[in-house]
Amino acid sequence: MSDIRDILELDQGLASVPTKEAIVGGNKPRKLRRTGEQSYKRPEGMHRELYALLYSDSRDSPPLASSDTSHGYKQMKAKLGRRHVRPWKWVPFTNPARTDGAVLYHWRRVADEGKEYPFARFNKKVNVPSYTDEEYQLYLHDGPPSTWTREETDHLFDLCRRFDLRFITIHDRFDREKYQTRTIEELKDRYYSCVTRLLKARAPPGQEPQNLPARYDGQHETERKKQLLKLFNRTQEQVQEEEMLVAELRKIEMRKKEREKKQQDLQKLITAAENQTDSYRLKRDKKQVKKKQTKKKGELGDKPVKAEPSGVKFPESKGAGVYLRSARMKMPGSVGIKKAKAVEQLLEELGVDLMPMPTEHISHQFNELRNEMILLYDLKQAAGNCEFEIQSLKHRLEALGKDISTINVPVEAVTVVPKVQITAPSSTPLIDAVTPSPGTPNARKRRTTTSFMDQNVMKKTKRL
Repeated sequence: MSDIRDILELDQGLASVPTKEAIVGGNKPRKLRRTGEQSYKRPEGMHRELYALLYSDSRDSPPLASSDTSHGYKQMKAKLGRRHVRPWKWVPFTNPARTDGAVLYHWRRVADEGKEYPFARFNKKVNVPSYTDEEYQLYLHDGPPSTWTREETDHLFDLCRRFDLRFITIHDRFDREKYQTRTIEELKDRYYSCVTRLLKARAPPGQEPQNLPARYDGQHETERKKQLLKLFNRTQEQVQEEEMLVAELRKIEMRKKEREKKQQDLQKLITAAENQTDSYRLKRDKKQVKKKQTKKKGELGDKPVKAEPSGVKFPESKGAGVYLRSARMKMPGSVGIKKAKAVEQLLEELGVDLMPMPTEHISHQFNELRNEMILLYDLKQAAGNCEFEIQSLKHRLEALGKDISTINVPVEAVTVVPKVQITAPSSTPLIDAVTPSPGTPNARKRRTTTSFMDQNVMKKTKRL
């Protein structure tokens, strides 16, 4: 093409001159950049003149663009089918629930003509039995104490059929001019008693009647309504007084339960002390028997009965492997922090190390010593609680104006428990510091620094 232009002496454009970039890069088509202009398509159903007013030739966007034009500019008309419509007709009808023969009218499909009125199935009636003269004389007639007559009973059953056992309405419509005034409870009692008698009389011999009504007690219902009326007519002061009495009753029950629990705990402590004494006696007898007698080979000696362990159970290593003997002297977690601190302070006052050399003999005796300390602590605390209860009962009797010396307590009312002797003044300052006094429950005394070595229970510390 360039040769022809040279022959005809025509000017060649710059685009036709090959360049280095065109030769090296090849004839790759250039990508055209899209502008930010958006093309709007005329929605279906919109006239061309209206579209031209909204979208000018410069393709400017309209001031208010349609949010959704996918289904057309206008709402499409309903597409009705071409089937024939079902014909309806204004026809008369009668309601089976009515007995006056009233004729009503309504619209109804021609295809449903002749069918029963659809709302007739909601016509539910109560089956009130009827009776003959012979049945009334045999089963329903009462003696002279009853004031019900045959006419009054018939009137009651007619009202029950008419108002479907709505006894409030029946009581309102009851003829008080012809018959005597009756309460709702009397009407219910008479009706349900008559129905029960009739069903039992009509049942076959040897068979229980079906669909018996629930037993109705008119006297109980009358008393219940009176009590509810009294409860409703209470004043605010009476309500507050009753609430206060209920609260006091709950407090008395709680104190009673706490007292019973304390008595059980005290009995457990006394039983534990007796078992511990028996175990010591059993061990001593066992040692004496071992010293006096020698067992022959092949003979089976009588084994002493082991007493049940009491008090605090210290940890024992039952697993295989190496362990520290000092782990046996670790205070178990069942002992409270308060008791553990009391035992530690008691040991310091006695001059006993908190962690002595953990030999076999020392660890065993150290655990027994602490067990006795905890037992003594519990006994003193239980004794203080009992003294406080005695003092509170004495104050209560004095407030009532009764002489304590004149009150005779029967022997059967006293619980027989072994007597726990507590020396006075006490030589256990730490236990006295944590034991509440009779006058002030749960109060803590000031600590004293008197000697603690006078206790017979602590004589085992000399062995350590």
